[in-house]
Amino acid sequence: MNKIKVANPVVELDGDEMTRIIWKYIKDKLIIPYLDIDIKYYDLGIEHRDKTNDEVTIEAGEAIKKYGVGIKCATITPDEARVKEFNLKQMWKSPNGTIRNILDGTVFREPIVMKNIPRLVPNWTAPICVGRHAFGDQYKATDFVTKGKGKLTITFTPENGTAQSFEVYNFKGDGVALAMYNTDESIRGFANACFNQAILKKWPLYLSTKNTILKKYDGRFKDIFQEIYEAKYKAKFQELGITYEHRLIDDMVASALKWNGNFVWACKNYDGDVQSDTVAQGFGSLGLMTSTLVTPDGKTMEAEAAHGTVTRHYREHQKGKPTSTNPIASIFAWTRGLEFRGLLDNNKDLINFCHTLEKVCIETVESGKMTKDLAVCVHGNSVKSGDYLNTEDFLSAIDTNLKAKLK
Repeated sequence: MNKIKVANPVVELDGDEMTRIIWKYIKDKLIIPYLDIDIKYYDLGIEHRDKTNDEVTIEAGEAIKKYGVGIKCATITPDEARVKEFNLKQMWKSPNGTIRNILDGTVFREPIVMKNIPRLVPNWTAPICVGRHAFGDQYKATDFVTKGKGKLTITFTPENGTAQSFEVYNFKGDGVALAMYNTDESIRGFANACFNQAILKKWPLYLSTKNTILKKYDGRFKDIFQEIYEAKYKAKFQELGITYEHRLIDDMVASALKWNGNFVWACKNYDGDVQSDTVAQGFGSLGLMTSTLVTPDGKTMEAEAAHGTVTRHYREHQKGKPTSTNPIASIFAWTRGLEFRGLLDNNKDLINFCHTLEKVCIETVESGKMTKDLAVCVHGNSVKSGDYLNTEDFLSAIDTNLKAKLK
């Protein structure tokens, strides 16, 4: 078959350990043979990040900004043990955090649904896309322990104007206190990213807060979302036949458990942290989660697998032993990133190719060919070697099925 011509480049961010090995196979066997594409390559492996004093991560983030699409392999965020293992100059920051700061995007996590993988919530038959506002709140809060009797107050002093002071609590004994914040600018960016994601997916959007308790704080989220919806997105939502709604977080959790899926759930920072893990586990496997970082204007995306570098399997691989590592989330990082390139360029052939490769992955697993993590979901801990394929054999099965599908 003729290769599909891709007009504009994508940025590839290579990673570490077992996922790096799988990544190369995916690129060489499932992507390059089918696409005529300019890939801007950045090596985000821990040794190269150390060699460049982590400048390569910043360069990669800026490249994603320039070209609009980044496709990222899982990377190591070093702790003290990793600093020692790789003899690193310092404990480098998470590449994801650095890139998120450069792009200022919202992270959307979504499960890959397969009929034969049991779900903890049986009626979740379609994906739920959780958008997490990854700024402020508890994650940037000031918290401290108070000792003895005393009055807790909080003060805001504007550059020009009168200070506002509030009495928070009169302590009769020891306790704890916390002050947290957010900004209108960040909430607006979050809202725009969520509305654009709902339009991209053609799914309804729900924002959940606890505005009945935090009337001013969560109320601000509710008001900004509503204002932006009315001004910019209402007509487009009506045209697509989708809806936007604010719900209380407790009502939203209850509803989400009852519904089948196919909706975007906009969560505040802490809620998104909790609910994305609930959704991941509820669908049966953490190895079947996609993760995309989308900018507020909807014009830039970075796609990645929502899991780590699978160190345990890499250690076995180093010993020359076979592994059974699930590559599906890494394949979907490529397909989601390339599909977005197709949407930006109005390249229907590229979009169709991405949908075909995703379908092949799902059909391969549904035909009974799968890696050990998925076999454990199906058979429980009594799983036998005949119930699953090793990493290379599973990737080969996908390669064979893709070739057959594209004939």
